[in-house]
Order: sequence, then C-alpha cells, then structure tokens
Amino acid sequence: MLANYLIGLREGLEASLVVCILVAYLVKTDNRSKLPPIWLGVGIAVGLSLAVGAVLQFGSSQLTFEAQEALGGALSIVAVGLVTWMVFWMRRTARHLKAELQGKLNEALAIGTGALVATAFLAVGREGLETALFIWSAVQSTGDGAQPVLGAALGLLSAVTLGWLFYRGALRINLAKFFTWTGALLVVVAAGVLAYGIHDLQEADLLPGLDDRLFDISATIPPDSWYGTLLKGIFNFQPNPSVLQATAWALYLAPVLYWFLRPQPAKEAPAPA
Repeated sequence: MLANYLIGLREGLEASLVVCILVAYLVKTDNRSKLPPIWLGVGIAVGLSLAVGAVLQFGSSQLTFEAQEALGGALSIVAVGLVTWMVFWMRRTARHLKAELQGKLNEALAIGTGALVATAFLAVGREGLETALFIWSAVQSTGDGAQPVLGAALGLLSAVTLGWLFYRGALRINLAKFFTWTGALLVVVAAGVLAYGIHDLQEADLLPGLDDRLFDISATIPPDSWYGTLLKGIFNFQPNPSVLQATAWALYLAPVLYWFLRPQPAKEAPAPA
C-alpha cells in the first residue's frame, strides 16, 4: 500500500503541478476565458486513465491463466520502462518545467481552443496512463486489488491537496530534491515489479527457470506474515525468487539507481561571442 501511495503521490503531484502552472499562467496573462478548455483536457485525460485501468482489470479476467500471466508480465515490464523514463525525465526537467509548459501554452493560445485542450490532455494524460498501468501491475503482483487501489487513491488525494496549496502559495518545497528522492524510491519499487513480471512470464512458460530457485527463506519470512506482506506490498519482495528473477532485479536496480543518483554535471557556460 505504501508503494502505491508513493506512486499516486508522485504521479499525481506531477499532474497537479502541471495544471497549476497552466491555470496560473492563464490567470496571470488575463486569459481566464481560456480555462474551460484546460479543464476539459484534464477531464478527458482522467477519464481515459480510468478507462484504461478498467479495461486492463476486467478484460484480463476473461483470459486463460497462461494468457493472464503473459499479459501481466509483459505490461509489468512496460510499466517499469515507463516509470524509469519518467523519473529520469522529471529529474532533468524539474527546474525548467514551468518555463517549458508556459512556452507550450503560448503556442497553444496562438493556435486555438483545440490546442489548449490537447496541451492539458497530453500533459496530464501521460502521468495518468503511467499510474493506471503501474497500479494494475501492483494489483496483479500482490493479488490484493483493494490495498493497492486505496494506496494510490490516497496518494492522488494528497497530490491534489499539495497542488492546491502550491497554487495558493501556502506551500513551498524544493521540487528538485523531492522528485530525486521519490524517484529513487520508485526505482526500488520498479525493480520489484520487474522481478514479478519475470515471474509471470515464467509461469506463462515464456521464460525458463521457474523452479530454479536462488534461495528459499519462506520459513524465515512467511509470505502470509505481516512483515512478509509488508515487504511484498512495498518492494514486491519474494522469499523464494528464481535465479532469473533475482538476476533481472539486480541488473536493473544497481545501474539504474547509480545513474539516477549520481551528481548531474554542471552546465558549461556559453562561449563568448
């Protein structure tokens, strides 16, 4: 539940900040009449994200066991790829997000209403679709549909509240540091999702080695114990992983976390004219 709260908080805060920047800029430039297209784009993005989540959940239930495992494994890997790209993109652009969005909004204002709807839809829809896919993967890996969804919902609610406080000027935090540390935690979560995706593909007989266990500490950390459930819910921890699962986990986590947390090189000063 904590991992899904983090996903909902981070993705929701990104979307909330985007909406706040768009709305504040329109208000500041005396373009309040252009706010309805922005809210329309946001509404379409939210509706599409919910629809994708519903299709994944109810559509997959009609498949055979092997097909469900194959779909779950493939989409888990896709979700890991999307989240990995997202955390690196946000770390790189967090300092310049406001200027980038305002530039796109100026272009949309010059084009017309449809461009405004599209700008809001694309800005919010990306986070929404990533959230739907990642939460669905978490539901499949934990086998508990209630807690991951509740955790994500609480995270999204917190994100909307924080976004409103940002807009009102009542809250100020270092966004670059916030996205760096939450991004690092998401990389750890994504490593667990990747390992479980490999497990699903092994159960679907698309990858070998399902019974080739690296270790088995189920007696020490029973999966149905409170601490086993907690570790699985946060990190997708499995007390008896296959060699392939553990290898994929390590090969993803070590380099990705290193490249994500390493200090960013300082930008070179422009050469004199």
